[in-house]
Amino acid sequence: MKVFVCTVCIFASAIAGGICRAQAAAGSNDLAPYAALFQDSTPAQATAPPLTLNDVEQVALARSPEIAVASRRVAVAEAHVPVAGALDDPMAMYRGWGVPLRQPWNFNDAQNMFSISQTFSGAGKRALRTSVAGSDVDVAKAQLDEVRLDVRVRVHKAFDDLLLAQNEMAIHHQHVAIARQAIEAARIQYTVGKGPQQDMLKAQVALTLLAEHMIRFDHDAALAQARLNTLLGRDPDTPVSVAGQFAVVDALPEARTLDTVALRSRPDLMAAEQAAARSHTEQALAKKAYLPDFTVSGGYMLMPAGTPTRNDYMVEASINLPWLNRRKHDAEIAEATARTTEQDAELSSLRNVAFGQIQDALVEAQAAQKLAHVYHDQLRPQAEATLESSVIAYENDKTSFLNLLDSQMTVINVDLAWLDAVADFDTRLADLELATGAPLEQSTTPATEVKP
Repeated sequence: MKVFVCTVCIFASAIAGGICRAQAAAGSNDLAPYAALFQDSTPAQATAPPLTLNDVEQVALARSPEIAVASRRVAVAEAHVPVAGALDDPMAMYRGWGVPLRQPWNFNDAQNMFSISQTFSGAGKRALRTSVAGSDVDVAKAQLDEVRLDVRVRVHKAFDDLLLAQNEMAIHHQHVAIARQAIEAARIQYTVGKGPQQDMLKAQVALTLLAEHMIRFDHDAALAQARLNTLLGRDPDTPVSVAGQFAVVDALPEARTLDTVALRSRPDLMAAEQAAARSHTEQALAKKAYLPDFTVSGGYMLMPAGTPTRNDYMVEASINLPWLNRRKHDAEIAEATARTTEQDAELSSLRNVAFGQIQDALVEAQAAQKLAHVYHDQLRPQAEATLESSVIAYENDKTSFLNLLDSQMTVINVDLAWLDAVADFDTRLADLELATGAPLEQSTTPATEVKP
């Protein structure tokens, strides 16, 4: 900020020194074409207060359509649990036995049988079916957690993109004033014959480049706003502003620590584990196919008229014979066993993929962390020191105006590059959180704030 003030003062003094001799030549507004470049540079501002990262995450978790769909899948799975272990429907039966063929309407001479029957599954089958349905609920809940994590990470990235664009605009507006002062100073120096036309043209190029930056910033902000609003369940063009600061943590956790966290926290691994458990339960259920099911019936019999016992009752029991259909049941057991081994292999593969993703995300985060520190600890101080030196040299007529302008543009470029670096680091942390399946704060040291 001290360098910024000094630079503005230099340009202001240059203007004041030549203003009396250049009033006639300065009658026309040479800055008008360049000012027009910035007329539409400010996007529509949100009327609501700026949202923090926690704000947008809470809104997204409450209103995201994707989360709503996953939640309904959980409700469907839960509703199926009572059905899976329920008994089959009872059966009611009527049978007219011995109706005279010559008098098919004469049921009085027939045996009229009325019965109710109920089938009971073999021991343990209903409990296993209920367990399978319960595993489906656990899988659906793990998938819901996976969707929530994915939405939260995407919200974090969209928030970072919008915050980056806002901070880039702030840096841009901070330096536009200097560039405009530079053009005016160069124009006056050129008008009074103290400076070459090259200085004025160079300053004009610098201001035009800032306008080019603004086009990119507007583009990035519009895309980030659309993505964020979509995740929040709002119209994509709704004006929104965010508030926050990028940070670089002091140290990142080791890969082994993150692997351990992922095994107990990553939703897709939890879903795969539940699916594997479900397949083992289905295998146990398939092996119970050789346990017979029983059907029990009870009823009333109205015997033909004139028989000694006109009113009787009946009891009936039946059993299926699975041993006589071994080919079918052996195939069912083999199929369940194959599905179990496939689910176990898929779980092992997912764990391996998860560990690889954690390592990749950690490497990217470490590289972004180093780059952010290089910009913050070395390049930014060096560029600012160079600019301060150029300001002093220019005050003492020991350097040219172009060198001073180049130093100023270097500071601008380094500021923007540094901001990109710290925003990229924050995005890499979000990727690492997605790969780990848990908030990174649980295994990291407190962050050290860095401000633009």
